[in-house]
Amino acid sequence: MSHETGRQSAEPSTTAEQQRRLKRAKKAALAAFLGGMLEYYDFFVYATAASLVFSQIFFPAGDPTVALIASFATFGVAYIARPFGAIVFGHLGDHIGRKNTLVLTLVLMGAATFLIGLLPDFNTIGYWAPALLVLLRLMQGLSAGAETAGASALTMEESPVGRRAFFPSFAMSGISAGIVLASLAFLPVAAMSEEDRLAWGWRIPFLLSLVVLIVAYLVRRSLDEPEVFEETAKHHDRAKLPFIEMLRTHPAQFFQVALMSFETVTNTFMQAFGLAYAVSVGIPAQTMLFVSIVGNVIAMASQPAMALMADKFGRRPVFITGVLGSGMLIFVYFWAISTAQIGLVFAVSTLITAGTYAMSNAIYPAWFSELFNVRVRYSGMAIGLQVGILCAGFTPLLATALVGGVPANWGPAAWIVAGSSVLALIGALWARETYRTPIRELGNPLHGRMHATV
Repeated sequence: MSHETGRQSAEPSTTAEQQRRLKRAKKAALAAFLGGMLEYYDFFVYATAASLVFSQIFFPAGDPTVALIASFATFGVAYIARPFGAIVFGHLGDHIGRKNTLVLTLVLMGAATFLIGLLPDFNTIGYWAPALLVLLRLMQGLSAGAETAGASALTMEESPVGRRAFFPSFAMSGISAGIVLASLAFLPVAAMSEEDRLAWGWRIPFLLSLVVLIVAYLVRRSLDEPEVFEETAKHHDRAKLPFIEMLRTHPAQFFQVALMSFETVTNTFMQAFGLAYAVSVGIPAQTMLFVSIVGNVIAMASQPAMALMADKFGRRPVFITGVLGSGMLIFVYFWAISTAQIGLVFAVSTLITAGTYAMSNAIYPAWFSELFNVRVRYSGMAIGLQVGILCAGFTPLLATALVGGVPANWGPAAWIVAGSSVLALIGALWARETYRTPIRELGNPLHGRMHATV
């Protein structure tokens, strides 16, 4: 099939059909937004609590730096679980369907977060407290390992021609909304007296996640399976072992996604390590939470705009511009924090979160999905994405150890982010451009050789 013929056949033939496809795409984008909001509200409530609270209530008293490292270690264990979640739920998503798999990941994340809010502390049950915390964090990790990939794949498959980056980008705007909600939930907690915050205040943001879970669940349950995926069932063409088939048929794409996924290190550092580092140099936690809120509120709008650019000019140029910008600006960000220049911290943080990071972050839901064939799309994106994210989860711990509690020693943290940006750049230069490829030809090796530069 030629490129032009494929493109024409992919376009709806009537206005009514176009409207039907657009309605399905909007519904999928809304579900992706709400799912991303819940998943990352839950995920970053934990990140904020690990930075501000957990080192004092779930671990024995002692060296505060060691306790903080232990707290970040519990933050990082979820990232160990994420690849396993990607394999398990990726298999289900490619084998039995996107919709039901995404409902399952949503409920798993919401239940784990709610239960964290009910956990007794170290003084009450001793070492059972961190053990149960780790168990529930692992449940969060299993869910998060498949949420973004599944929502992105489903939304991309429902999107009309020329809008395949725009609609999936709302999953990323949902993540920004989740970070905003997590920060807002912790603003009054951070303003409490230390006694109240450690005794009961920290629990409130975890328990409130139940509200978001109910809304997201109702929307997601109403989704349909994408038509391009349903066609695989009609033709008895679904992969029996999607993970194995993906590694056999798409090894290059898997490594490309794995490298590009290192772009997520920027956000993890700013949300977790950046907060703890700022507090260590005397910047109030409330100030840094407000910095995060401002950047992510703007990112909720800027990410769809960046995705529209990628639909017009291609995935690669927008993504590359973003990772290069983040890799350079992170040095200014940490220097501004080290000197406690609040205005500059606001400006640079917002420029990264809503600008350079938004450029790469808004593109990957579509681009990563488009690199794989429909038979293995969920598995390929989910597992490849988790490679970089797994490393991202432990980078705050590594940076805390390297910085060693010395405020002026921020260099190692910045270089970790810059190095991760270089890895993402290599992946982007290697991956094929997909923005003009018809949806039924995505992941077709022959098409990739013929049209790799379109």
